[in-house]
Amino acid sequence: MNITRREFLKNTAVLSALIGGVPLAKPLHTLAQRAAPPTTVAMVTGDRPAAVRAAIMLLGGIERFVPRGSRVVLKPNMSFPHPPDRATNTHPEVVATVARLCRDAGAAEVLVLDYPFNPPERCVTLSGIADACRGIKNVYVHAIAQQKFFKPHPLPRGKAVREVLLMRDVLESDILISLPTAKSHTTTGVSLGMKGLMGLIWDRRYFHAQVDINQAIADLVSGVNVHLTVLDGSRALVTGGPSGPGTVVFPNTIIAGTDPVAVDALGVSLAPWYNQQCNASQIHHIVAASRMGLGTMRTDEISLLKKQV
Repeated sequence: MNITRREFLKNTAVLSALIGGVPLAKPLHTLAQRAAPPTTVAMVTGDRPAAVRAAIMLLGGIERFVPRGSRVVLKPNMSFPHPPDRATNTHPEVVATVARLCRDAGAAEVLVLDYPFNPPERCVTLSGIADACRGIKNVYVHAIAQQKFFKPHPLPRGKAVREVLLMRDVLESDILISLPTAKSHTTTGVSLGMKGLMGLIWDRRYFHAQVDINQAIADLVSGVNVHLTVLDGSRALVTGGPSGPGTVVFPNTIIAGTDPVAVDALGVSLAPWYNQQCNASQIHHIVAASRMGLGTMRTDEISLLKKQV
């Protein structure tokens, strides 16, 4: 095949960029962005357990995420000794529904884990999560509050944080499913999926006191493989978060997806926070995660599957 000198130089430049770290020309980058398929997120309104099941089914069913014989960790918000109507924890019906789905898919064991700020047994009991999961075979609910259950885990892409102490069970499991609730937060504006992952680390006070917490959250997301996020927006604590008491509204919506940035970006749209409508571009940790390439916060890059049950 004959090739012109111009074509040879162009191809050489592209190859050099790929192997030598030289940035590609903007037109090539733009074309690659346009060619990339949009991320898919499911948004279902209606009865809580039915909405959870429908959202996961829209994404291909739980079998897409949970192989038979796998060990699964579910990470809900379970950090406060409050009943479900306070909306500070993930609703127990959401947790139990996902746990049953995982077992139906053939999961060998399902661990429901969080590291609460408050007395562990009170959180497990008063949240209603322990009772909701009781009787589901091989499903175990634990609040982890001792350092011996955490181990160092590197965050190679981290900008503010390069290593955390992460729950051993997460590192030793096959699948991690995040089950956050939707609530306001005095430091980060909102607490959704990505902020909720701080419940998996021991040294989270370091995030609050020593570094930029928004970048630290993005760093954590970059180093923890969340296979699926199911955001409990059945109700939302829109003031007084994360511990309340505050104003609770009822979007009656479940948002699910594999892109943690996209799920959180859509979660921001569920309700007015502190009596103001806002969007993902105003939430700094969502912006930081997007800039790191951990997902998309742009609605035009999200294929949204909506349903009412």
